[in-house]
Amino acid sequence: MPPTKTPEAILASAEQIHSAETVAKAVTRVAHEITDKLADTHPLLLCVMSGGVPFAGQLMTQLNFPLDFDYLHVTRYGQDLSGGALSWRAAPWTSVKGRTVLIVDDILDEGLTLAAVRERMLQLGATACYTAVATDKENGKAKPITADFVALSVPDRFVFGYGMDAYGHWRNLPAIYAMKEEC
Repeated sequence: MPPTKTPEAILASAEQIHSAETVAKAVTRVAHEITDKLADTHPLLLCVMSGGVPFAGQLMTQLNFPLDFDYLHVTRYGQDLSGGALSWRAAPWTSVKGRTVLIVDDILDEGLTLAAVRERMLQLGATACYTAVATDKENGKAKPITADFVALSVPDRFVFGYGMDAYGHWRNLPAIYAMKEEC
């Protein structure tokens, strides 16, 4: 259902969940955790488009070890507010065979997309596959995957900013917000 408010009105009525400063500190913490675990593996970092871009970009600048970068595009949301069927739009160009892979995404919501991506990378021959998410939604549901690295938790509300969108808008915000229900 399209919003009844403009993007500006959605943002104005939203509640900030995590400030830009909190997000930045969490990314730094995760970068240290990843460095401790993967620095000796020369991993392939795979950004899940489009939501993973801000997190992957900021995270990469803090990983002081050699890595390769590629992306993939798979989604269950599009511009909808709830997940649908899994849609594979682009596979990585780089071979994952025999590689340690780090999948970087914006949110672990129900976990279906991230679990499918991880499984696919292992099927393609990755020797190890780790996952890092900017946010993990506390929705109380059993998820088929637990992220190896989590920057922040978010409540069971529709969140946007820092890669996550509200009706296609606001992926570019450095902070994370929760939308009001009446949008």
